[in-house]
Amino acid sequence: MYAIVDIETTGNYTLRSRITEIAIYIYDGEKVTDTFHTLINPESSIPPYISSLTGITNQMVEKAPKFYEVAKTVYQLLDKRIFVAHNVNFDYNFIRQEFKSLGGDFQARKLCTVRLARKIMPGLPSYGLGNLAKHLNIEINSRHRAFGDAEATVKIFEVLKDSDKEGCIQQSLKKGSHEAALPPNLPREQFEQLPEEPGVYYFFDARGKVIYVGKAINIKNRIRGHFTPGSETTRKQHMFRDIHGVSYEVCGNELVSLLFENHEIHRLWPLYNQAQKRISWNYGIYLYEDQRGYQRFSISRTHKTGNPVCLFKSLTDARNFIRNKTEEFELCPKLTGLQKSPGSCFDYQIKKCPGACVGEEKASIYNKRVNKALQSLSQDNLTAAIIGKGRCPEESSVVWIEHGKYTGFGFFNSQTEILHSSQLKEFIRHFPDNQDIQRILQSFLRNGKDYRILTI
Repeated sequence: MYAIVDIETTGNYTLRSRITEIAIYIYDGEKVTDTFHTLINPESSIPPYISSLTGITNQMVEKAPKFYEVAKTVYQLLDKRIFVAHNVNFDYNFIRQEFKSLGGDFQARKLCTVRLARKIMPGLPSYGLGNLAKHLNIEINSRHRAFGDAEATVKIFEVLKDSDKEGCIQQSLKKGSHEAALPPNLPREQFEQLPEEPGVYYFFDARGKVIYVGKAINIKNRIRGHFTPGSETTRKQHMFRDIHGVSYEVCGNELVSLLFENHEIHRLWPLYNQAQKRISWNYGIYLYEDQRGYQRFSISRTHKTGNPVCLFKSLTDARNFIRNKTEEFELCPKLTGLQKSPGSCFDYQIKKCPGACVGEEKASIYNKRVNKALQSLSQDNLTAAIIGKGRCPEESSVVWIEHGKYTGFGFFNSQTEILHSSQLKEFIRHFPDNQDIQRILQSFLRNGKDYRILTI
């Protein structure tokens, strides 16, 4: 029924590291019925610090079987059994990745003895394998070796099974419980209480310090996504182990969530937000003057030396935006970068373009319309309120921009009588402005379909 597993690896990163040892104990709920253990040739070098921890050297694995040579045996032992391990996602993800590299798709129900121990034996100072075994008077033969740690995990699981008066094991195995997918130290109750609404969320370590801040349109789904097995980086795996708590702040909509996340990262500088998370502004609209004196736009990937007029996440967004400006200010599609063909633009041929592309309209006249388009892009003198959804149906949010500068956001009752837009300033909670905030606002002022923009 149970396959109790432990592995040793060349490192913590599933995509770069490989298994060096595997041990599997088949346990029927009463006794061990079968065992399997072998060193694995990882087909890569074992770092010295790993060898000093596990005692497994490159010489020891040189003649050991490669994973594909034992894959069939491993699969037969794990197939249709519950995969049990201490901090189960580490072992499970490595083995799953090994099968994936061979073209297989290994999946199994999981149980984590760390999470089970926290539920069945609450209040212990530590739930690491060594400390938990010591608390239960279980001796570990060959610590940090797969066969020794797996054997100790079997004994720990037996104790947990016998002490499980509340049915925690069966509860964890229920479909949709997400128990095994959660970080080993995160109480499930905190996860279950998360809302499915837009907002900002926080991960805490064992001392209650914030180690990560994120934003989400659906907080619960986004946090669940953090814990979904996949291509975990070493950083993500370390964060996974460090998470002991989670909290959140409902923000009502994506814009307020983005703005508040930016503020909280700057305020807290959490360990796993090592650099301020930035929106990927991959494309920009650049302005230049050609040899004939015409002001022209070009759309290209952003680069450090350039100074784009506007920034966009995608080429499609940039092209749609410049197309709208071309129509609004009667600009030439060829001079705004929408058409690359030689000669005149298509619109000139059907008598829509005044003829700047072929010199029929003077540069001085054409450039006046370009300058008007540029003025429409500038937020320098903009004073506006951006109205969006609030944290409940009876509430709305307001983001305030004063002469192009972000001043903050707030919430107000949707039924409140607003005689003048400036009254909305009364509801604003003030926050500092920065370059990332300006880019967030620029994007929403252009594309915020679900928001009302009141210019003042």
